[in-house]
Formats: sequence, C-alpha cells, structure tokens
Amino acid sequence: MSGTPEWQALADHFAKVRDMHLRDLFAEDPGRAASMTVEAADLVLDYSKNRLTGETVRLLVAAAERAGLRERTEEMFSGRHINVTEDRAVLHVALRAPEGARIDEGGADVVPEVHKVLERMASFADAVRSGQWRGFTGKPIKRVVNIGIGGSDLGPAMAYEALLPYSQRALSLGFVSNVDGSDIWEATAGSDPEETLFVVSSKTFTTLETIGNAKTAREWLLSSLGDPASVRNHFVAVSTNAKQVAAFGIDTANMFEFWDWVGGRYSFDSAIGLSLMISVGPELFRQMLAGLRAVDEHFREAPLERNIPALLGLIGVWYNDFFGAETQAVLPYDHYLAKFPAYLQQLDMESNGKRVTLDGEPVDMATGPVVWGTPGTNGQHAYYQLLHQGTRLVPADFIGFLRPAHRVGNHHDLLMANFFAQTEALAFGKTPEQASAEGIPERLVPHRTFPGNRPTNTILAPELSPRVLGELVATYEHKVLTQGVIWGINSFDQWGVELGKSLALRIVPELTSEAAPELGHDSSTNALIARYRAARRP
Repeated sequence: MSGTPEWQALADHFAKVRDMHLRDLFAEDPGRAASMTVEAADLVLDYSKNRLTGETVRLLVAAAERAGLRERTEEMFSGRHINVTEDRAVLHVALRAPEGARIDEGGADVVPEVHKVLERMASFADAVRSGQWRGFTGKPIKRVVNIGIGGSDLGPAMAYEALLPYSQRALSLGFVSNVDGSDIWEATAGSDPEETLFVVSSKTFTTLETIGNAKTAREWLLSSLGDPASVRNHFVAVSTNAKQVAAFGIDTANMFEFWDWVGGRYSFDSAIGLSLMISVGPELFRQMLAGLRAVDEHFREAPLERNIPALLGLIGVWYNDFFGAETQAVLPYDHYLAKFPAYLQQLDMESNGKRVTLDGEPVDMATGPVVWGTPGTNGQHAYYQLLHQGTRLVPADFIGFLRPAHRVGNHHDLLMANFFAQTEALAFGKTPEQASAEGIPERLVPHRTFPGNRPTNTILAPELSPRVLGELVATYEHKVLTQGVIWGINSFDQWGVELGKSLALRIVPELTSEAAPELGHDSSTNALIARYRAARRP
C-alpha cells in the first residue's frame, strides 16, 4: 500500500496540514461540525475535532478503495476464506443474520444452523431463569459461572457488565479465565454448589486454562455433592468436541455448538454468549443481535465517506501511520462500560498486531496501535494530565449516552458536562494570552497553558441498551477490518499467542516433577525455574 499513488498523495497532503491547529480549522469553517457528523442506526459520530480536512477524508477514502476495502468486505459477507493462514471463512456477521438470509460456507448455508443453536440457547436460558432447570438436589440455579479465556471470557463478561441494568438480579454471574487459582477460588467462595451452574466454553475442550479451571470447579462441586452424576445438572458446555465433553461428565445434550469460522474475539454473540443470554433473557439478546446487524448493513452499504466504522478506521490509520501515534484511547462515559476498553484490546490488538502481510512479507508501515482506556471521569483524575499537557499524541474515542441507566439526582448532567468539556479542552486548549487574561501570574502561565490540538472522536447514542451495545461492538469490529485491509494484513488469525503457550506446556513438568529434570532454557529462565522449585519444597 505504501508504494501506491494514493498513499503518496496522503503523504504529500500530510506535509501541508500536519501543523494546522484545530482552532484555525474551526475558525475557517463554521459548518465543520455539521459536515463531519455522521449518523447510523442509533449512533452519531462527530469526527470534526480531528486534525484533518475534507481533503484528508477524500484521500483516505481513495486509499481504502485502492486497498480493496469494498471487495474484502463483500468477500467476508459472502463466506470467502479471507483468513488465508488458516484457510477459514470469517463469518461473525452470520451470527446475527436474520432468518431467511443466506450465507454460504463450503457450499452450505450456515444461517439455519445459527438460528437452530440460538433457539436451543433460548430454551435453556428460559429454563434456568424460570427455575425449571434444577440442580442435582432439586434446588433452582441462583449462580452461573462462565469458564473460558480470551474471547470466551472477555466478550460475555464485558456484555454482562454493560447490560447489568437489564439482567435478572436474582441470578448472579461470575466469570473465570485466569489459570491463577485465585480466580476460580473467588468465583466459588461463598457460592452454594447445589445452586451453581458452570458454563464451560472451549471450542476444542482442551484449552489448558479453561479445562484446568473446569476440573477444579468439578472437584469443588463433588466435594459437596459427592455423586459424579451431579455434574450433568451443574455443567453445560459450549464446544464442538462431544467426545471430550462427555468424558468430562457433561451430557452432550447440553453442549451448544459454535463454528471454526468464528474467531474467539468475535464470538460473544454466538453460543459463547450463553451466560449472557441467561442473565438478560433471549429477547434482549436478540435485540443486541439486531444492533450488530444494523451496523453490519450500514458498513456494507454506506459510502465510505459517510460510513462510521470505515471513518473510524481511516482516521486511526491517519494518526498511526502519518502522525506516528502509537496508542488509541477509548473512553466510555458510562460506569457499565468499564470492561469495554479491555474487550477492544483483544479485538484490536489480537487482530491487527501483525508484522507481516497476507503474502508473508514484512510490513513497511506501522500496524495496530496499543488500545487502552477506562471510564471517563475516573481517567480525568488519573492519566488525562498526559492527554492534555504531555508530549505524546494520543487520539481518543469518547463514548457517551444521552440518557442514563438510572436517574440519580443530577449525576448524568455532571457526567455529560465533563464529557463535552474534555473534547473541547483537548481540541482548543488554553493559550498563554488566555491564561494571562485570567490573571494567572506570569511565572505560572507556562504551567497553566494547554496546547490543544489533541484529536478526538465523539460517539453519542440515546442510551446503553442491548441494541446499542451491539451497534458499538459491530462498529469496532468493522473498524478493525478497515485498518487490516489498509495495512494488507490478516486480521483474523492469532499465531502470536501460541509460542508462549507451547513453552508453558514444556515448563510445567519441570516445575512439578519429583526428580529435577535437566533444564534446557536460557540462563535467566533456568535460574528462575530453579528458584521456584526450591520454594515448592516442604
């Protein structure tokens, strides 16, 4: 891509506009905010507080067209194997396709199977929520614990917290992912085994961390209930490996399927979201799917210059590859979206943290940024100092809602006042002249001056509903695709997570065997393992 005329045109344009200030851009164009605001479904994107012009957008769109974004999008929606290193389709969009739609993979329409699993999930969720599904001793379920890792944890955990106001509060949900024993200990401590249901999410049912935690959960259950037959009442599986599920003691009738054309980080709207569906109910889960689908359709159909996911992706490329920004902050001004930035870390960094192109050649430009963030007002009293007056350029997405989940005094007005004020302050700052005019002593003026020109996107929605959550997730999913296409990389594999896992399997017996094995690592790792072994001795 970097050798194309479109990329060179962007580089030439950057040289002309790199030092423009947002104060001047707004002063020169009174209609800037209106022309740089886009609406889709329930979302509004105002990208006017970015260091770009209409010409910048035109050139970025031309680069996207040259890279084949439209073609790659259609290949994804039509079931082509665009995950070339694993020879797989990329069909998370099929998980929210309406009944009657047709999406082929390997010559078969996958949509009927998706809806078949959704119906099974709905029946099971209703049974748990109503008390019809009971534990081994006849008690209804009051606690559900999801055991997974990566996409089998981050997605449902994020969505559960985001939709907590819509949940059935009589059912508590817990999430276990870390192989650290403290995680499963805390998830079970104080719980009643007779009233606890575990959802074990592992495609192969061999994932080291997940199965390790599941075995510990089974031991916890059996230490109280005794009878191995009780496992069938207290464990269900989200997997494709019926043999391993049965060997664990789970009735395969209670195994919910998903498919290898769904990447883990794109999967919480599949059976991986079973625990979420139990919490909020099938109808609200379907509303979330409708929100995902609405943005799918917008991304597929809207012109790129009025396309929210594409614009967010292209603006990110602008800062990443021309301004040299290395991070991207995502700052939701909603308590219930506390885990949304962590969810996006996997979605973005596992997808676009790549160093070779689709052809296996080294990339010649910067790829995925470091994604981070926390709920907004918490961050204001922590790291916003760096955003306002630090030496690093940190583009930021601000996400806010017109209506709160709970009307508590004037809290939402205070929250949104901060939301609007921060993007204004980051964009326009405070000049030395303004500081002096405020009566600030001259010796303090440099400390009380804010350079501004710090770029932000503002995303507004009516409220954080199941539908809107789906819209937000799909927006960032397609943003990731947009950037991956520009960079010419495969956004849908994750080979980088494998090396450490395979080394860990080699090290486990070296930590636990009675006879000290000969260590064949580097001198640092050998010494650290030896220190650990010494600490394990009685």
